[in-house]
Order: sequence, then structure tokens, then C-alpha cells
Amino acid sequence: MTETKQKTLADLAEIMRDIDFTMLSTKSADGGIAARPMSNNRDVDYDGDSWFFSFDDTLAVHDIARDANVGLTLHGNKGLLGKPPVFIAAEGKAEIIRDKAAFAEHWVKDLERWFEQGIDTPGLVLIKVHADRVHYWDGEDQGEVRP
Repeated sequence: MTETKQKTLADLAEIMRDIDFTMLSTKSADGGIAARPMSNNRDVDYDGDSWFFSFDDTLAVHDIARDANVGLTLHGNKGLLGKPPVFIAAEGKAEIIRDKAAFAEHWVKDLERWFEQGIDTPGLVLIKVHADRVHYWDGEDQGEVRP
């Protein structure tokens, strides 16, 4: 078996840049796990933090307010380019941010599709997830990074 080099956080950031949608998993009010797709908006100068825009009245935001422990899963389709697909799973703590300066820092124009008034959209929040552990699998290698 060929020995492979452990991936770094920078390696994972490069992979994540090509994966737009992430599944954000939270603990629901009844104790179950709820997951929904969230766009990372290519905001992946990844240092262990992921950023997602949402509305304040969503179940995801209510779940996070109750329990900040969350999970993120990503699947990259690198298999189409002749390379094996990549899977990334992160676990960490989520924080709800209601600061317009933070909104502006992470805003990209494509978000206007969902938030028509931009950073002034009523009820807009930013979900920040700080990962404690990031696991990856790429068909040839697997490992864990702790940001």
C-alpha cells in the first residue's frame, strides 16, 4: 500500500472551494438530527470557519439557538475529472450573527437570489460554524484535521 501525506487545512480549503453546497446538521427540538443544504458561497479561505446566510425564523437557526453543536458534510464530484470523489465531514459549534458589517464581509452578489434586499433583508442572519474536527475521505486517503 502506498503511503499518502496527511492533508492540511489548506489542502481541504482548496477542495472545498469547488463544493458549493454543504449539508448543515443540527439537533432538532425532539432530539432528532435535522439536515438541510446550505451554500457556502465559495467563502472558503478555510481556517476552520464556515459561513452561511439564512433567515432568523428558520428551524436551523432555532435548533442552533437551543444547541450550538452542529455537523457539516460536503461531497465533491471530482470523480468526473478522473479522480475519486471526496467527502468531508466537520463537527463544531455554530453561532448566529446579526451584524451587518459581518454580512457585508461575507456577501456575494449571487445571494440576492434568496435575499432580495441584500444585507438589508429583514430577518437576515449569518451562521458561523467553527469546526473542531474535520474528517476527509477521497477514495485513496482519509484522515482528520483539527483547526
